[in-house]
Amino acid sequence: MTRGRRWGVAVLAVALLAGGCTGDDGRFHPGAADVGDPYVPGSGNGGYDVGHYALKVRYDPADDRLAGGAVLTATATTALSRFQLDLAGLTVDRVRVDGAPAKHRRDGAELVVTPAHGLPAGQRFSVEVTYGGVPEPLPSAELGDGGFQATGDGAIALGQPESASTWYPVNDHPSDKATYEIQVAVPDGLAALSNGVPEGTESRGGWTTWRWSEGSPMASYLSTLVIGDYRVATGTHAGKPIVTAVAATLPADGPAAASVARTGEIADFLAGRFGPYPFDAYGGIVVADDRIRYALETQSRPVYGPGFFRGTRPNTEVVAHELAHQWFGDSVSVARWSDLWLNEGFATYAEWLWAEHDGGRAVERAFADRYAVTDWRRPTVDPGRAAMFGDAVYQRGALAVHALRRAVGDATFFRILRGWLAERRNGTATTADFIGYAERTAGRPLRPLFDAWLIGASPPALP
Repeated sequence: MTRGRRWGVAVLAVALLAGGCTGDDGRFHPGAADVGDPYVPGSGNGGYDVGHYALKVRYDPADDRLAGGAVLTATATTALSRFQLDLAGLTVDRVRVDGAPAKHRRDGAELVVTPAHGLPAGQRFSVEVTYGGVPEPLPSAELGDGGFQATGDGAIALGQPESASTWYPVNDHPSDKATYEIQVAVPDGLAALSNGVPEGTESRGGWTTWRWSEGSPMASYLSTLVIGDYRVATGTHAGKPIVTAVAATLPADGPAAASVARTGEIADFLAGRFGPYPFDAYGGIVVADDRIRYALETQSRPVYGPGFFRGTRPNTEVVAHELAHQWFGDSVSVARWSDLWLNEGFATYAEWLWAEHDGGRAVERAFADRYAVTDWRRPTVDPGRAAMFGDAVYQRGALAVHALRRAVGDATFFRILRGWLAERRNGTATTADFIGYAERTAGRPLRPLFDAWLIGASPPALP
C-alpha cells in the first residue's frame, strides 16, 4: 500500500475455541473465532484452509444493493463440529455444506456455520452461501474505513488490512490464501473490474456480467471490485493480458492515464531485479473517489487513489511501488501483520530503484536523505496497529533493505531477493524467515545488522 505520502521465531497459532466438544463422541470441535493476530482482532478463522472462492455477485448502484452467491472449497485442518466465516453486515439466506443444508447464525461480523455432520481433519469440503443486502465499509478510527463503498456511479471494494468480508464470506487473513473466480453483474454501460485474467463479458436483459479468474493464491485483502464508468484498455504484455482502467471523469491524456500506461514497462524493470513477474495478468485501476487516499497492491491489478495524480506530471513512482508489491506482499505475503515491513520496505525500495533508472534521484542519495531524518525510536517490526502504515515500516524498512545491499554487495543482494521470492512464491513468511534465508545465501551472520536497522533505538553505523 502507498498512503498519501517483534519479530521472533514464533509462528502464527490457530487455537480452538474454549468449550465442550460436540458431535461424534467428542471427536469434533468448534473452529477458532479468529487467527490470534492482535493487529486485526476478530479477523480470520481457524480450523480450515480455503483453497478456492467462486463468487457470483450482482450490484445495482440505483439502490446500492448487492446479491451474492459464494462457494468456498476448503480443507479441515482439525476435526470440526462448526466453523466461522468473516462476513460483515450482509444478510445470509442459505448455507449448504457439501450440498446439505447447514445451520447458521450471525455473531457480529462472523457467520457461524454448523454442518449436518462433523468434518474430519483432512477432509475437503465445500460451503455455499447465498446472501445480500446493502454493503457498508468497516470503520476504523486508527486506520480509516476499508471495504465496500458506494460511489456516484458504482462502488469500490478496497482496503487493508480488512475489506473482503464486506462483500463476500471469507477467511479474512493473509495467512489463508486461495485462488478465485469472480463474476459480477452490473447494469449495461458500467465496468466491473476485479483481479486476474479477464474471462470475457456477457450482456443480457440490461445487465452485463464481467468474469475474472485469479489462478495464483491470493490473500483476501488483495481482492477488489471496482464498478462504474471507466475507460478500460485491454491488450497483452509479455504474452499475458494487461487491463488498465481510468475513471471517465479523469482526463484521458492526464497524469493518471500516462502513469498506468507505463505499467508493463515498470513491471519489466522490476522483473529484471526480482525475477519473473509472478502472475498471469497485469494491470491497474485509477479511481476518482477522494475517499480513497492511498494506492493498494490488489493482486495483478493495483488500485490508485486520485490524490497521486493531482499535478500535471505523471507519477510513476507510485506505480513502481504497487507493482513491486506483486512480488513483495502478493506473491510472498506476510503470515502476520506485525511483519508488514516485508511488503512495504521492499516496495519503497523499489520506488528508489525505479526513480534512479528513470532519471531521478540516485538510490544512494535517497538512502542518505532518509537516514538523516529517520526517527530511530520507532521500530519497523511490530510497530503496533496504529503505526502499521507509518514511516518506520515504509522508509526505515527501505533503509534496512539498502543496508543489506551495502553489507553483502550487489551480486549477493539481488541473489537473496530473487532466491527468496522464488522459494516463497505463493506462500507466506515472517521477518525471521527472511533473515534466515539472507544469512544462508550470504554465508554470514546478518541478524545484528537487521537488529540495528529494524528495531534499534539509535542511528546504526553505516555498512
